[in-house]
Amino acid sequence: MRRLMLLLAVGVVAGCQSPMPTPDPKMAWVEFSTPFPNDKLLMAERLDKQRLVDGRFFEVMPGSHELIVRFDFEVPGGGGLNMMGGPSERICYLTINFDHFEAGQRYVLEGRSIAFTPEARLYNAKREIVAEDRESYCLM
Repeated sequence: MRRLMLLLAVGVVAGCQSPMPTPDPKMAWVEFSTPFPNDKLLMAERLDKQRLVDGRFFEVMPGSHELIVRFDFEVPGGGGLNMMGGPSERICYLTINFDHFEAGQRYVLEGRSIAFTPEARLYNAKREIVAEDRESYCLM
């Protein structure tokens, strides 16, 4: 049993430390950013309604795509009747549509939160906003 737990722990750590793949020049590359300290996790969930294996990035064909990301962030208070409690974590799913992905271009999808409200913006290489989330769904 101990050996099984050790193997599982090593597998998890190795998976987290695997290097990012080299971007394909025929595809567009989308990486993530969470600039604020209360923003905990931003990861790829679905590309065009298909679940992704590696949530660290999107690599898409040129053209139009729907991106769904998971965004975890802290909110003040405990929520509900316990608003004076410590911070709690909120888990949200955000949908971003963009019609003009270009091959060989790098984009940054930035997740940020203000209190209980999540938002995501997609930036091109010139740091221009090219898309924003159009829909969000939060579990907590």
